[in-house]
Amino acid sequence: MRIDNFGQIIYSEQDLCEVFLKNTKAKLDKVLVEDNVTFSSDLDLEYMPDLIKYQIQKCTQKEFDTRNQTIWFMPEQYQNMDIAKFVLDLCNTEAELQRAGEELILFQEKNMFMLLRYLKYLVDTMRNNNIVWGVGRGSSVASFVLFLIGVHKVNSLYYDLSINEFLK
Repeated sequence: MRIDNFGQIIYSEQDLCEVFLKNTKAKLDKVLVEDNVTFSSDLDLEYMPDLIKYQIQKCTQKEFDTRNQTIWFMPEQYQNMDIAKFVLDLCNTEAELQRAGEELILFQEKNMFMLLRYLKYLVDTMRNNNIVWGVGRGSSVASFVLFLIGVHKVNSLYYDLSINEFLK
């Protein structure tokens, strides 16, 4: 097993054998494997993951990141949620509606709605598992939308923090 330049784990045939021998109920959905890994077609392993042949990435880190920003591992209910409606429904005053609306437009322009959905999923998961996280850190506390979602506890509207500090 090795890790490539992009942080992906690449399995050799020996690595896969060890995984299945040590844990016969391994629930791996997809596995990146070296080009030389093959399995007999008569194998009928119930827990066999989809093997994805690893090809050396001929791209820059930015291209790799851009390609992978479309892959979000979260339940379908979060992937399909109307995050803008969710956030706007949390607003209690006209000032909150205006600030949240302005921020949502900026998030949409930067194609960051999936990120907001994922953050909502992350916050819900942490709450459901009693995981404690910080009050807020860095420029993220300038976002009223992140405050409403629960990412941090600093009300940027109350403290008159500019969203531009976050979305630089």
